[in-house]
This record gives sequence, C-alpha cells and structure tokens, in this order.
Amino acid sequence: MYTTIETEQQYHIATIWLNRPQVRNALNDVMIAELIQAFETLGADEAVRVITLRGRGNVFCAGADLKWMKATATSGYNENLEENRQLARCFQTIYNTPKPTIAVVHGAAMGGANGLLAACDFAYAGDDTLFAFSEVRLGLVPATIAPYILKRIGEAKAKELILTGRQFHAKEAAQAGLINQVLQEMELESKVAELIQELLQGGPQSIAASKALLHYLSAKALDASIPYTVEAIAKARSSAEGQEGMQAFFEKRKPNWI
Repeated sequence: MYTTIETEQQYHIATIWLNRPQVRNALNDVMIAELIQAFETLGADEAVRVITLRGRGNVFCAGADLKWMKATATSGYNENLEENRQLARCFQTIYNTPKPTIAVVHGAAMGGANGLLAACDFAYAGDDTLFAFSEVRLGLVPATIAPYILKRIGEAKAKELILTGRQFHAKEAAQAGLINQVLQEMELESKVAELIQELLQGGPQSIAASKALLHYLSAKALDASIPYTVEAIAKARSSAEGQEGMQAFFEKRKPNWI
C-alpha cells in the first residue's frame, strides 16, 4: 500500500514507521503524501485508540531528501508553493488527528523532522538523539514547521535554535519543551508503553473532544473561549460516552472502553 512508510496495528495501538532507512528516512513528496493518508485513515478508524510515529534504521528522520531538495531548487515559485502547501497539510493533519499521537525519536531529527514530532501530542527521545533546525544554513526558513515549534518551545528559545541553526542534544530539546522527556533506550520503550496504558484509560470520544478543545482555546482570547467551553462540557455530559463514564464512576466499576 505504501512505499515510504509502513503501518502496523496491534490491539488498539497503531504505529506509523518512516521507512526509508537507506536515506535516513528523509522526507520527500511521496512520503509526505503517504503520511497524510496514513494519519487520516488511522485517525478515522474507530478501532485505533493511539498512534505512534517512529523511524526505521539508525535515525528518526534526517529532514528533507537531498534529491528532492535539488529538484525543487530549480522549481519556480508556484511549484514550490504547491509542494509546501502539501508539507503544511502533513503537519496540520498530524496535529489535528483526533487520536493521541506519540513521536518516538532516536538518532537524529533534523529540519522538517522536528515538524513531525512537534505536531504530535507527545514526543520522547533517546538520550543520544541530535536535533537541529538547519534551514538558515541552507539559505532557507523553517516556515511550515514554525507554528508547531513555537507552540512547543516559545519565541525566545525558537529564535536561539532556529537563527543559529546549531545542533543540540536531546537533553536541551527536553529542557526547551520540544520533547516531553529524554530517556535511555530501554527506559524509552517502557515510558511509551506506560503512556499508552494511561491514554487507554480515557474515553476515546472524550480524548478527541479534549484535543479539539485545547487546540481551539490556544488560538482564542479568554472571553471568546468561554462560550465554546460551556458548549463542550454540555455535549460531553450528555453524550453516551459521558453518561457511561459517570455511571461507571458512581457504580465503582471500569467504563466500557477499558
């Protein structure tokens, strides 16, 4: 089905693998299109409760594919515009996926790879992982990833890392908030498994609605957000899942989604 990625599903957990290890899982137009399709498909699958994003081989993702970059270097403005619309759509699709998304990062995350992990709800990295926003050293700008980077690390730290283009280690990435936590390899898998189990305790519709709520509120002023929050809790309380969750609590039993 896919040529640059792989998907797996076990129980309620889906995994999307970046699968171009021979080029360090570099992004190209095919991979971007396949990531959009995979996240849209799995995001709509009721059997899927959590999606993890990983990379085959020695690194998570080395950024843009050099052959693809070379081809786009001779493209005109309109061609570049359309290609970058597609890349922006990829990050937006990951960000808006109704299921919880977890990036499990190892080896390296360069350039656009940081857009993939920053668009996920959670990101964890091995302690030997290297990161870089290297665009300025190529005379480019990290435009399509910037909204998600700013959400995670804020303007001041984003300026330091983006304007210098320097490499930085996982520990600094965690301190900045780009990733949630840095762990040794064995601890990394244990932490991801623990997080997945915690996420499975929540109602699937409740989690999707909570994601949508947080995304909406983060873009709104306080006064404008209040009517949305009132409607959101009313919908949740009157929904079948909300009724089941509250009834299970009062009856001291597990709700039916566990």
